[in-house]
Amino acid sequence: MATENPESKRKGGGGKLARSVIVTVRMDPQLNYLADLAARKHRRTLSSFIEWAVQQSFSDVELYQDTGFQGDNSISLKEMEQKLWDVDDSERFVRLAIHCPELLTHEEQERWKLLSDSQLLSPAMTRSNGERVWNWAKLEDVVFPVLRRAWNSLLVAHEAGPEASRKWVSATQANIGTIYKGPAPAPAPASTSAVTAPKPVSVPAKPVASVPAKPAASVPAKPVASPTFDDMDDDIPF
Repeated sequence: MATENPESKRKGGGGKLARSVIVTVRMDPQLNYLADLAARKHRRTLSSFIEWAVQQSFSDVELYQDTGFQGDNSISLKEMEQKLWDVDDSERFVRLAIHCPELLTHEEQERWKLLSDSQLLSPAMTRSNGERVWNWAKLEDVVFPVLRRAWNSLLVAHEAGPEASRKWVSATQANIGTIYKGPAPAPAPASTSAVTAPKPVSVPAKPVASVPAKPAASVPAKPVASPTFDDMDDDIPF
Protein backbone atom coordinates (compact mmCIF):
# COMPACT_ATOMS: atom_id res chain seq x y z
CA MET A 1 0.00 0.00 0.00
CA ALA A 2 1.26 3.44 -0.91
CA THR A 3 -0.12 6.69 0.44
CA GLU A 4 0.44 10.30 -0.49
CA ASN A 5 1.66 11.35 2.93
CA PRO A 6 5.33 10.20 2.76
CA GLU A 7 5.76 11.43 -0.81
CA SER A 8 4.06 14.78 -0.28
CA LYS A 9 6.72 15.76 2.23
CA ARG A 10 9.47 15.34 -0.33
CA LYS A 11 10.22 18.33 -2.56
CA GLY A 12 10.33 16.65 -5.96
CA GLY A 13 10.34 18.42 -9.29
CA GLY A 14 6.99 19.55 -10.63
CA GLY A 15 4.83 18.32 -7.77
CA LYS A 16 2.10 20.42 -6.21
CA LEU A 17 2.69 19.91 -2.51
CA ALA A 18 -0.33 21.80 -1.20
CA ARG A 19 -3.38 19.56 -1.48
CA SER A 20 -6.99 20.44 -0.77
CA VAL A 21 -8.01 16.76 -1.00
CA ILE A 22 -5.92 13.84 0.25
CA VAL A 23 -6.62 10.45 -1.30
CA THR A 24 -5.21 7.14 -0.06
CA VAL A 25 -4.29 4.87 -2.97
CA ARG A 26 -3.95 1.08 -2.60
CA MET A 27 -1.58 -0.63 -5.04
CA ASP A 28 0.03 -4.04 -5.16
CA PRO A 29 3.83 -4.09 -4.68
CA GLN A 30 4.59 -4.47 -8.40
CA LEU A 31 2.37 -1.56 -9.46
CA ASN A 32 3.75 0.58 -6.66
CA TYR A 33 7.33 -0.18 -7.68
CA LEU A 34 6.73 0.53 -11.38
CA ALA A 35 4.84 3.74 -10.57
CA ASP A 36 7.77 4.85 -8.45
CA LEU A 37 10.17 4.19 -11.35
CA ALA A 38 7.92 6.16 -13.69
CA ALA A 39 7.83 9.01 -11.20
CA ARG A 40 11.64 9.04 -11.05
CA LYS A 41 11.79 9.18 -14.82
CA HIS A 42 9.47 12.20 -14.81
CA ARG A 43 11.37 13.73 -11.89
CA ARG A 44 8.16 13.87 -9.91
CA THR A 45 7.01 12.71 -6.52
CA LEU A 46 4.93 9.55 -6.60
CA SER A 47 1.78 11.49 -5.66
CA SER A 48 2.48 14.03 -8.39
CA PHE A 49 3.00 11.27 -10.94
CA ILE A 50 -0.26 9.57 -9.93
CA GLU A 51 -2.08 12.90 -10.31
CA TRP A 52 -0.55 13.41 -13.76
CA ALA A 53 -1.39 9.83 -14.82
CA VAL A 54 -5.00 10.26 -13.74
CA GLN A 55 -5.30 13.47 -15.76
CA GLN A 56 -3.84 11.75 -18.81
CA SER A 57 -6.39 8.96 -18.51
CA PHE A 58 -9.30 11.41 -18.96
CA SER A 59 -8.76 11.29 -22.72
CA ASP A 60 -9.39 7.54 -22.66
CA VAL A 61 -12.58 7.69 -20.58
CA GLU A 62 -15.56 7.98 -22.93
CA LEU A 63 -18.60 9.63 -21.42
CA TYR A 64 -20.48 9.12 -24.68
CA GLN A 65 -19.78 6.51 -27.33
CA ASP A 66 -20.52 7.40 -30.93
CA THR A 67 -23.30 5.65 -32.82
CA GLY A 68 -21.59 5.91 -36.20
CA PHE A 69 -24.38 7.96 -37.82
CA GLN A 70 -24.21 11.49 -39.25
CA GLY A 71 -20.89 12.46 -37.78
CA ASP A 72 -21.84 11.39 -34.27
CA ASN A 73 -18.57 11.34 -32.32
CA SER A 74 -17.54 9.94 -28.97
CA ILE A 75 -17.02 12.43 -26.15
CA SER A 76 -14.25 11.93 -23.61
CA LEU A 77 -14.03 13.15 -20.05
CA LYS A 78 -11.14 15.35 -21.14
CA GLU A 79 -13.43 17.17 -23.61
CA MET A 80 -16.14 17.67 -20.98
CA GLU A 81 -14.06 18.68 -17.98
CA GLN A 82 -14.69 22.42 -18.39
CA LYS A 83 -18.44 21.87 -18.76
CA LEU A 84 -18.63 19.60 -15.71
CA TRP A 85 -16.44 21.47 -13.25
CA ASP A 86 -17.31 24.46 -11.10
CA VAL A 87 -16.03 25.58 -7.72
CA ASP A 88 -19.61 25.79 -6.37
CA ASP A 89 -21.21 22.50 -5.25
CA SER A 90 -24.71 23.31 -6.46
CA GLU A 91 -23.64 24.43 -9.92
CA ARG A 92 -21.32 21.45 -10.26
CA PHE A 93 -24.23 19.17 -9.36
CA VAL A 94 -26.55 20.68 -11.98
CA ARG A 95 -23.86 20.46 -14.65
CA LEU A 96 -23.38 16.76 -13.95
CA ALA A 97 -27.12 16.10 -13.85
CA ILE A 98 -27.69 17.80 -17.22
CA HIS A 99 -24.66 16.52 -19.12
CA CYS A 100 -24.23 13.04 -17.58
CA PRO A 101 -27.38 12.01 -15.70
CA GLU A 102 -26.36 8.35 -15.92
CA LEU A 103 -23.42 9.08 -13.59
CA LEU A 104 -25.60 10.32 -10.73
CA THR A 105 -25.63 8.20 -7.60
CA HIS A 106 -28.97 7.19 -6.09
CA GLU A 107 -28.70 9.97 -3.52
CA GLU A 108 -27.90 12.51 -6.23
CA GLN A 109 -30.88 11.31 -8.28
CA GLU A 110 -33.15 12.01 -5.30
CA ARG A 111 -31.74 15.52 -4.97
CA TRP A 112 -32.14 16.13 -8.70
CA LYS A 113 -35.77 15.04 -8.42
CA LEU A 114 -36.37 17.53 -5.61
CA LEU A 115 -34.69 20.31 -7.53
CA SER A 116 -36.65 19.57 -10.71
CA ASP A 117 -39.98 19.42 -8.84
CA SER A 118 -39.29 22.69 -7.02
CA GLN A 119 -39.38 24.67 -10.31
CA LEU A 120 -36.18 26.53 -9.40
CA LEU A 121 -34.78 25.51 -12.78
CA SER A 122 -37.87 26.49 -14.77
CA PRO A 123 -36.65 29.91 -16.06
CA ALA A 124 -33.88 28.16 -18.02
CA MET A 125 -35.77 25.06 -19.19
CA THR A 126 -38.15 24.43 -22.08
CA ARG A 127 -39.31 21.25 -23.79
CA SER A 128 -38.93 20.21 -27.40
CA ASN A 129 -40.39 16.88 -28.54
CA GLY A 130 -40.63 15.82 -24.91
CA GLU A 131 -36.96 16.52 -24.25
CA ARG A 132 -35.62 19.17 -21.91
CA VAL A 133 -33.80 22.04 -23.61
CA TRP A 134 -31.55 24.18 -21.41
CA ASN A 135 -30.74 27.84 -21.88
CA TRP A 136 -27.25 28.06 -20.41
CA ALA A 137 -27.20 31.85 -20.38
CA LYS A 138 -30.27 31.90 -18.11
CA LEU A 139 -28.87 29.06 -16.02
CA GLU A 140 -25.69 30.98 -15.31
CA ASP A 141 -27.17 34.48 -15.00
CA VAL A 142 -30.55 33.83 -13.40
CA VAL A 143 -30.87 30.33 -11.95
CA PHE A 144 -27.47 29.58 -10.46
CA PRO A 145 -27.38 32.67 -8.17
CA VAL A 146 -30.77 31.62 -6.76
CA LEU A 147 -29.75 27.97 -6.49
CA ARG A 148 -26.63 28.85 -4.50
CA ARG A 149 -28.80 30.50 -1.86
CA ALA A 150 -31.28 27.60 -1.75
CA TRP A 151 -28.77 24.75 -1.94
CA ASN A 152 -28.19 24.26 1.79
CA SER A 153 -31.91 24.18 2.53
CA LEU A 154 -32.35 21.52 -0.18
CA LEU A 155 -29.61 19.38 1.37
CA VAL A 156 -31.11 19.74 4.83
CA ALA A 157 -34.59 18.80 3.58
CA HIS A 158 -33.26 15.79 1.70
CA GLU A 159 -31.30 14.62 4.74
CA ALA A 160 -34.39 14.99 6.96
CA GLY A 161 -36.41 12.53 4.90
CA PRO A 162 -39.38 12.35 2.50
CA GLU A 163 -41.79 14.50 4.54
CA ALA A 164 -39.31 17.34 4.93
CA SER A 165 -38.44 17.04 1.24
CA ARG A 166 -42.10 17.36 0.20
CA LYS A 167 -42.53 20.43 2.41
CA TRP A 168 -39.42 22.02 0.90
CA VAL A 169 -40.70 21.41 -2.63
CA SER A 170 -44.16 22.81 -1.80
CA ALA A 171 -42.74 25.89 -0.10
CA THR A 172 -40.38 26.57 -2.99
CA GLN A 173 -43.16 26.18 -5.56
CA ALA A 174 -45.40 28.54 -3.61
CA ASN A 175 -42.71 31.22 -3.50
CA ILE A 176 -41.33 30.78 -7.02
CA GLY A 177 -42.91 34.05 -8.18
CA THR A 178 -41.28 35.95 -5.33
CA ILE A 179 -37.94 34.22 -5.81
CA TYR A 180 -37.73 35.33 -9.44
CA LYS A 181 -39.50 38.66 -9.01
CA GLY A 182 -36.38 40.60 -10.03
CA PRO A 183 -36.61 40.21 -13.83
CA ALA A 184 -40.43 40.37 -14.00
CA PRO A 185 -41.15 44.03 -13.06
CA ALA A 186 -38.59 45.42 -15.50
CA PRO A 187 -41.16 47.13 -17.80
CA ALA A 188 -42.96 48.84 -14.88
CA PRO A 189 -40.84 52.04 -14.75
CA ALA A 190 -41.57 52.84 -18.41
CA SER A 191 -45.34 52.60 -17.96
CA THR A 192 -45.44 54.67 -14.76
CA SER A 193 -43.40 57.49 -16.28
CA ALA A 194 -45.70 57.56 -19.29
CA VAL A 195 -48.75 57.95 -17.05
CA THR A 196 -47.38 60.75 -14.93
CA ALA A 197 -45.82 62.79 -17.74
CA PRO A 198 -48.99 64.54 -19.06
CA LYS A 199 -50.14 65.75 -15.63
CA PRO A 200 -47.73 68.67 -15.14
CA VAL A 201 -48.42 69.80 -18.73
CA SER A 202 -52.19 70.17 -18.37
CA VAL A 203 -52.40 71.62 -14.86
CA PRO A 204 -50.67 74.98 -15.49
CA ALA A 205 -52.44 75.47 -18.83
CA LYS A 206 -55.93 76.19 -17.34
CA PRO A 207 -55.33 79.16 -14.98
CA VAL A 208 -53.27 81.16 -17.47
CA ALA A 209 -56.12 82.56 -19.68
CA SER A 210 -58.49 85.12 -18.11
CA VAL A 211 -58.27 85.07 -14.33
CA PRO A 212 -55.86 88.03 -13.86
CA ALA A 213 -57.42 90.07 -16.71
CA LYS A 214 -60.85 90.79 -15.14
CA PRO A 215 -59.80 92.34 -11.84
CA ALA A 216 -57.20 94.49 -13.57
CA ALA A 217 -59.79 95.97 -15.96
CA SER A 218 -62.74 96.38 -13.57
CA VAL A 219 -61.16 97.62 -10.38
CA PRO A 220 -59.66 100.90 -11.61
CA ALA A 221 -62.63 101.55 -13.96
CA LYS A 222 -65.16 102.87 -11.37
CA PRO A 223 -63.13 105.47 -9.43
CA VAL A 224 -61.72 107.03 -12.59
CA ALA A 225 -64.40 109.79 -12.87
CA SER A 226 -62.61 113.13 -12.30
CA PRO A 227 -64.32 116.03 -10.46
CA THR A 228 -66.18 118.74 -12.54
CA PHE A 229 -65.69 122.49 -12.28
CA ASP A 230 -69.10 122.84 -10.60
CA ASP A 231 -67.98 120.62 -7.78
CA MET A 232 -64.83 122.64 -7.32
CA ASP A 233 -66.49 126.12 -7.07
CA ASP A 234 -67.21 125.86 -3.41
CA ASP A 235 -63.59 125.24 -2.66
CA ILE A 236 -62.19 128.19 -4.59
CA PRO A 237 -61.29 131.01 -2.12
CA PHE A 238 -62.46 133.91 -4.37
